[in-house]
Parts: sequence; structure tokens; C-alpha cells
Amino acid sequence: MREISRMSPETNKCKLVKTFAANVRRRRLALGLSQEALAELAGVHRTYVGMLERGEKNVTIYNIERIALALGLQPQELLIDSDSD
Repeated sequence: MREISRMSPETNKCKLVKTFAANVRRRRLALGLSQEALAELAGVHRTYVGMLERGEKNVTIYNIERIALALGLQPQELLIDSDSD
């Protein structure tokens, strides 16, 4: 069993953060939305969306749901690594 560090990993080294970031960006672009438009739909700040898409911020469950709904997805869809299929 892999040991889990008690310290939080840097967000840019976390695979799940990278997966979430890529999925948000991919879906946003597919919908033709700017980061600002997505932020408005999700009720978050526009710079927050950019930070999430670059994997610089660790997103909360609350905001995963808000962003997913704004993108017309179920929250879990943003956490699935589609590159590993």
C-alpha cells in the first residue's frame, strides 16, 4: 500500500488536479466559452478559472460542482482521465 504524505502535494504535481484542469479547459473550449464567461456561469472569479485550468489552484468540492453544472456536466466527469483510455 502506498504511503500518503501528511503534507499537501504541490497542485501542479497532482495527477487529479491536472486531469480536472484539462477537462475544464477542453469542455470550455468545446462550448466556445471564454474563461470569463465560464466564471460568470459558475459564480466564481475569472482569474480563478484560469488558475484552475493551469493547475495552480486546488479546487473545492463545492466549486467542482458549480463549474461542472456551468459546463453542462456531472461533477465526476471532470475527474475522469480521458487520456488514459
